[in-house]
Amino acid sequence: MSTVLVVEDGLTDMEILSRYLQQAGFLVISAKSSEEAQEHLTNSQPDLIFLDVILPGKSGYEICRELKDNPNTSKIPIIFCSTKNSDVDKMWGTMLGADAYISKPIDQTELQGAIQKLIR
Repeated sequence: MSTVLVVEDGLTDMEILSRYLQQAGFLVISAKSSEEAQEHLTNSQPDLIFLDVILPGKSGYEICRELKDNPNTSKIPIIFCSTKNSDVDKMWGTMLGADAYISKPIDQTELQGAIQKLIR
């Protein structure tokens, strides 16, 4: 079973995303901040990471950049999942190394499509 780390500070979005991922057969680990995410990454390596852009502490953009710059985590696919969904936001995500960018509210079909492109 593949493991997904979801970094999301909104309870409703966390519940929806976790439910969709569990229905798709993933083990979900959740974090509400960059610090909590780092703790999880120190203990284990997920197969995929979902990041919100706006988080307490470091932004999702900062977390993404750090993960992609670190040889231990650089190969883990990252999907941004955010209400910040302008072309500029998506461009920043791509420039920082994100592998996909989906907008909230979360569409289950779009979510599954993004995952299928990244995990084979």
